[in-house]
Amino acid sequence: MLQSEPRFFAKIAETEEEFHSAHRLRYEVFVKELGSSGPLVDHQNALEKDEFDPFFDHLILYDLAKPECSTSGVVGVYRLLPHDKALKLEKFYSEGEYDLKPLKASGRRLLELGRSCLHQDYRGGSAMYYLWQALSEYVLQRDIEILFGVASFHGTDISKLAEPLSLLHHNHLAPINLRVRAKDPNSQRMDLIHLADLNRPKAMIAVPSLIKAYLRLGGVVGEGAYIDYAFNTTDVCLILDTKKLNTRQKSTYIKQKSLKR
Repeated sequence: MLQSEPRFFAKIAETEEEFHSAHRLRYEVFVKELGSSGPLVDHQNALEKDEFDPFFDHLILYDLAKPECSTSGVVGVYRLLPHDKALKLEKFYSEGEYDLKPLKASGRRLLELGRSCLHQDYRGGSAMYYLWQALSEYVLQRDIEILFGVASFHGTDISKLAEPLSLLHHNHLAPINLRVRAKDPNSQRMDLIHLADLNRPKAMIAVPSLIKAYLRLGGVVGEGAYIDYAFNTTDVCLILDTKKLNTRQKSTYIKQKSLKR
């Protein structure tokens, strides 16, 4: 529970302590809350990290009014991989789950998003808005055209996710020229319930808030879900073409704010 009004400040991580703060928040959310794991998770020091982290930019959100919190003041994280860095790495993180050929062949400037999370005390408030405003400036500075990345449903029991997955497939499937596809053997069809039999309001309630936010901006999803047993999630690949944003959407998502690089 917050005791004082938050004062948010976002920046790209630069120091070892800033990287560790991001990894500590990720550990709290993904490991302690959601039960995920991985070969590079450091349980002794409470750090969630993987082999891709050295190649990504880490956007971190501070609450300057609460520097004493367990994540050294960091209350939000976004992991970002722009197209030029991916070329040096020769792959995107999402390629472990999805065939990204349509995106890579598009000739558009790409930005992969991932590991998005907020400290539990800041969910449902303005923190995500501030994190998105910082992300929007990052996008503008680099002339990014397409944002994409995997977003997760908690758990791997597909029977419990049939309604929201079916809703995403029927109503928000990416156009064929951008339609990435989940890779076998962990791919899962999403058209599990016929559109005529789908309770759309109930299905939308079951869609995680981050996914719903991208849908409101015109985001779409790839073909099929990917079951990530190590992370205890069922993932979908979200794709957002920034040129498709209308004026109202841009005013929500793109607003110039100071971002320390």
